[in-house]
Amino acid sequence: MAQVVSAFSEVIRTTDGTSYTVTACGRERSDGTWEGWLEFAPDDASHVLRTRRETTQPNLTDLRYWATGLTPVYLEGALVRALEAPPLARSTAVPETPAYDSPAPDH
Repeated sequence: MAQVVSAFSEVIRTTDGTSYTVTACGRERSDGTWEGWLEFAPDDASHVLRTRRETTQPNLTDLRYWATGLTPVYLEGALVRALEAPPLARSTAVPETPAYDSPAPDH
């Protein structure tokens, strides 16, 4: 089951004025490793965006550690990548669980 591994205090703003809160999410894969992705919840209650898999880590501890190293510049780039994919879920207030159970599929 997917879970939020980190919530970021930085709010990412796009040139159109939309602000996004960011969470790092992850799930355990069938081989025991963990995959991580980012979710962006907009302030206008439109769809939550997500990236494809951003990382694969050997365990949950390492996935959480990966998330601690993400910079605002990295998050901005990830938002650009997420905006390229069509959204599928509605935004919620402050998420306690991820909006998705997996990263976005590869094209």
